[in-house]
Amino acid sequence: MQTVESSIVKEKLYIEKLDNGLTIMILPKKDTVKKYVIWGTHYGSNDNKFIIPGETEATEVPDGVAHFLEHKLFEQENGTNSLDVLSAMGINANAYTTNDHTAYLFECTDHFYEGLDEFMNYVQHPYFTDKNVEKEKGIIGQEIKMYDDHPFWRTYMNTMDCLYENNPVKLDIAGTIESISKIDKDVLYKCYNTFYNPSNMLMFIAGDFVPEDVISEVKNRLIEKDGIGDIKRIYPEEPKSINKKYNEIQMEVSEPVFINGIKDNNMIDHPLITTEELVKKHIAIEVLLNMIIGKSSKLYKQLYDEGLLLSEPDIDYEFTPYYGHITIGGQSKDPNKILQKLEKEIERFQKNGLNEEDFKRTSKMLYGDYIKEYNDIANIARMFLSDYFKGIDSFLYLEQFQQVNMEYTTNVLKDIFKAENIVMSVVRGK
Repeated sequence: MQTVESSIVKEKLYIEKLDNGLTIMILPKKDTVKKYVIWGTHYGSNDNKFIIPGETEATEVPDGVAHFLEHKLFEQENGTNSLDVLSAMGINANAYTTNDHTAYLFECTDHFYEGLDEFMNYVQHPYFTDKNVEKEKGIIGQEIKMYDDHPFWRTYMNTMDCLYENNPVKLDIAGTIESISKIDKDVLYKCYNTFYNPSNMLMFIAGDFVPEDVISEVKNRLIEKDGIGDIKRIYPEEPKSINKKYNEIQMEVSEPVFINGIKDNNMIDHPLITTEELVKKHIAIEVLLNMIIGKSSKLYKQLYDEGLLLSEPDIDYEFTPYYGHITIGGQSKDPNKILQKLEKEIERFQKNGLNEEDFKRTSKMLYGDYIKEYNDIANIARMFLSDYFKGIDSFLYLEQFQQVNMEYTTNVLKDIFKAENIVMSVVRGK
């Protein structure tokens, strides 16, 4: 068993890779009452075209299959729903689908191994029929319509459309009413058998456990399945330039909703970037976002005092091996003025350089936030799972933090925060 330790947060991670390819990570948290497990597969909404190991021809499936699978796995052949079974034990279970992975999870204080029985049973035993697949189309169709009526979600999706011409990140994770109509049980089984293979999955468990004991319990519940080779994922070529500068629609909103997006076109060359460089860049971007328009920034104070921003903006940097983008969003009576002031502030930072005192203060605050993540086992588990599928060890963020100095951060500012890569999506009231 391999161990990885962080002297900064005094945590030790135990890693076991089984013969079938499944990776299990255990993070013991002594005297912690809560227990948490998350089981993820490196399969998300972007993975709609791929070559199955052992085959030569590409398989292409409708948009929304990964999300559809996530919904269907809870339904069992005996007529029960595993979410209801776990809930009856006092166990809080859930699942989610992202652009690059799907995850199943539960947390509890008692009945962990009884919960693990049900949990590992439904993830390993899909049950799809013509009838239950058709029924699910209606349920997911309602979910798609609900999100289509959500102003913040529409603003986000329109931002993705502004940023990207071809990348599937611009498509709704759930698909469309039309795309899910083409999903049948054969498509679901094909994608399940390809992507829900142990060699494409990670299980992360956190709580007051002896690592050897809990790994033994997991092994006892695994069905026999051989690992497969690497799945070749096929994504369309994406130009480095943005798709369009601006998008605006009308919906029922009290105040306009906006998102400013910035395309990180360097991520198109991701295979050439080291893991350490990815982490350093991520840290630098978060520092810059907080300095430029975070809650302690001069720009945010000005926008708030002028009544242009109703609250602290949502700021984020999202990336996978094939795309990367920054989003800055919120509500404003005049979103276009927000964009003008944001672009002017970025230009001012690039011209005048970073203020050393602000840089140190912001870095210290962000580093403290990184440390706090380790106080909650749910945060830890989801963080390690997400980073794992990007090829990153989460402890690396703590180790690389001191390498992100002002000179490096200034280079990232000039390299990523380019005016030609900034877009805006707005939803205004009717």
